[in-house]
Amino acid sequence: IGYYGYFGAASRQDGRSYYSVELGKWHVISLNSNLTPDEQKTQLAWLKTDLDQHNTLCTLAYWHHPVYSSGGHGNNENMKDAWQMLHAAKADVVLVGHDHDYERFASQDADGQRDDARGIREFVVGTGGAKLTSFGLRKSNSAVSNNATHGVLRMVLKDTGYEWEFLPVPGNGFSDSGAALCH
Repeated sequence: IGYYGYFGAASRQDGRSYYSVELGKWHVISLNSNLTPDEQKTQLAWLKTDLDQHNTLCTLAYWHHPVYSSGGHGNNENMKDAWQMLHAAKADVVLVGHDHDYERFASQDADGQRDDARGIREFVVGTGGAKLTSFGLRKSNSAVSNNATHGVLRMVLKDTGYEWEFLPVPGNGFSDSGAALCH
């Protein structure tokens, strides 16, 4: 059924496959990591305008392909420019999938260096039901990873921060949880 079939009209605003919404005190941005180079330029111009117009304390973005991943597909440079813009705007969280595993990274800056003060924490969550796959070379700043447990990531978005908890399917013992403040 795919993303567009499942979410229907809600997955497109003004004919675009990327959009943003306000969710409580959070600015949430949905981006498309499957665009042609020309479409990507248009998306990045839109993202810059969107970030300039929404100066909130807490920002979360999500798309499909991870910029950083120890999974079988590895890092994907396609969204690096978006990551850099999000870091400049002090975004807090990026949620991605693509690799069929779970991996949480420490907060990172625009160049993938650890940045606990104002970096972006990336979660790779591809544990929704497809066959889980092996990890490749462990990437810098990979904090927690698991490729043996199906489950979902529960995010609680608070006024000034967030909590996360990986919820495994019943009968599996792996979990990951924590909390952080926005910056």
